[in-house]
Amino acid sequence: MEEEEPVPVEAVSSDESGGVSRARKLLFRRMLVGIKDGRFFLGSFYCIDKQGNIILQDAVEYRSTRQSSPSPMEQRCLGLILIPSSCRTSCHVDCSLHEQLSLLSLHQTSPR
Repeated sequence: MEEEEPVPVEAVSSDESGGVSRARKLLFRRMLVGIKDGRFFLGSFYCIDKQGNIILQDAVEYRSTRQSSPSPMEQRCLGLILIPSSCRTSCHVDCSLHEQLSLLSLHQTSPR
């Protein structure tokens, strides 16, 4: 049986490798994800697929309570969850401003 030759790194498109490297920088960082019904999920970023679905581990769900209670937010521990991209309204990563800029791939141009 013949062995398949590995695909050289240069053969991978730069867009794909750039997206993968940005996703790797997010691994295991605390992430806050909001969804359409008003709930928020806080957990460690575990992975994202091509469709944009996000998996968080050690996730906690936060939702607003409509009844008068001492706490305006109710929380529930969930563990490992998948958040479909169709439900997601916001996504925030816990990191410094410098790290945020590098994750967004923003580069300052030199003044002319």
